[in-house]
Amino acid sequence: MAASGEEQKRSLDGEPPRPLDLPPLAISMAAQRQFDLQGYGFGAKPEQLRPPRVLRVGLVQNQIPLPTNAPVGEQVVALHRRIEEIVEVAAMCGVNVVCFQEVWTMPFAFCTRERLPWTEFAESAEDGPTTRFCQKLARKHNMVVVSPILERDATHGETLWNTAVVISNSGAVLGKSRKNHIPRIGDFNESTYYMEGDRGHPVFQTQFGKIAVNICYGRHHPLNWLLYSLNGAEIIFNPSATIGKLSESMWPIEARNAAIANHCFTCAINRVGTEVYPNPFTSGDGGEAHRDFGYFYGSSYVSAPDGSRTPGLSRTEDGLLVVEMDLNLCRQVSDTWNFKMTGRYEMYTQELAAAVQPDFVPNVIKE
Repeated sequence: MAASGEEQKRSLDGEPPRPLDLPPLAISMAAQRQFDLQGYGFGAKPEQLRPPRVLRVGLVQNQIPLPTNAPVGEQVVALHRRIEEIVEVAAMCGVNVVCFQEVWTMPFAFCTRERLPWTEFAESAEDGPTTRFCQKLARKHNMVVVSPILERDATHGETLWNTAVVISNSGAVLGKSRKNHIPRIGDFNESTYYMEGDRGHPVFQTQFGKIAVNICYGRHHPLNWLLYSLNGAEIIFNPSATIGKLSESMWPIEARNAAIANHCFTCAINRVGTEVYPNPFTSGDGGEAHRDFGYFYGSSYVSAPDGSRTPGLSRTEDGLLVVEMDLNLCRQVSDTWNFKMTGRYEMYTQELAAAVQPDFVPNVIKE
């Protein structure tokens, strides 16, 4: 007997999360401010000794409001205003932790290989204008804010980094996480500006749970997800900037697979729209020069450790995805599947250590 469409969808996407009953005023304001608002919830089984550990996360995806040739200061202010009005709706929906897209305060201009004006968007992670702006949001809404920016590290030779700043709901800067994997594919010329991060895999203990930030290209690296998980992350955010021609077929799979493999929640966030730059650039592939990166397709979503996932936000519109989750589900799924217990980490460590040596010989058995 052929499976129904609903059964086929369940087999592909897992048990569907329940829709959240969001406040009518929030729904109205989202419509007025022209962004997609969706809400879903993941539950867990009741336990005798542990109370539910329920929180709500918010994922924000957006276009740049101004053209890329607008003055730098005006672009940053416009983005601050746009995020502020979306976060206001997130607060109405009871969001406890909000995460923005990769380098949210600027166009994703690293395809151009130009220094100015793009490096002018870089700022201090500790006390730059965007961090101060996010601290105000955190205090006002009692909300943890994950703010991915282009960081300028003045203490270490004005070095640039692709960084996520984590701000507590108290307004204090908890710390920062840097992008561990830098792409060198197509127009992703990011190593022209910054190199791989030096912070390892930090996990941040917040009032609402333990969170980590696996920035963009790190989602293609299973060991990157694993190390955040081994450090105790219950929620791993993946703020990204990726285009349809390159990665859209992979997008629905990677963060979901990481949630399953690591017994945690994963939150994939992508920006929206086409960004056109003042000067043409080439891709180094013999093709014609062009002035845009490609289409950023949004489609932000959340996956649970049991393999279920939310629908994605719009491919074409700004959006806020509100997701309620009970963190008890992480341990419940771990107790069922035991991936960490059955992982052969000592064996992997020994073989990986051998594989990175200059005299490594692959273990290939021949007749």
